[in-house]
Amino acid sequence: MKPRTHRAAAPASPDPVGPDGRRQRSANSRRRIVAAMIELVRAGNMAPSAEAVSRQADVSLRTVFRHFDDMDSLYREMSAVIESEVLPIASAPLPAGPWPELLTELIARRARLFERVMPFKLAGGLRRYQSELLERQHRALNAHLRRVLQGVAPASVQADAVCFEALDLLLSFESWHRLRDDQGLGVARAQAVLRAACLAICDPGADRNP
Repeated sequence: MKPRTHRAAAPASPDPVGPDGRRQRSANSRRRIVAAMIELVRAGNMAPSAEAVSRQADVSLRTVFRHFDDMDSLYREMSAVIESEVLPIASAPLPAGPWPELLTELIARRARLFERVMPFKLAGGLRRYQSELLERQHRALNAHLRRVLQGVAPASVQADAVCFEALDLLLSFESWHRLRDDQGLGVARAQAVLRAACLAICDPGADRNP
């Protein structure tokens, strides 16, 4: 009788995906989760749950929290994506010209900016007072818009502290949202109201027609 021989164990099959493939799959899942969050907020869900995000992204709830420790971190990622989209609008230099023309262009650009970010600003506002991150982002946007105004307002306007603060208020997201939502104005009408108000405060004799 022949002695029994022991076969060596077959080497483990290589991972068909590999580390690069796993990283790519993970990155794709992360992008889908962020895109799902953006889609939900843009559609009017101002406070998406993790469960709603997982369903929209077609991933498991566990996958959501494997990529994001909490909802604040998901809000942060969403904000970064939106910021990259609107930064060119907020930061584009204004052409040289007289103040009334600059003001008209400034209001038009803010209208485009605020229309793009409105659902995301409102969603963030619901969590802002419970999130240090969202509070910082809120203040950073306001500071950026104020610097833009300082860069284009005439010296005479900036020298009048009351006038400048009034302009900063009128040209804020909060004023735009009030006109569009609470007062129900269309975009063009809201822009005309802001222009008239700004000129009336800082130059009562100016032509207020758009």
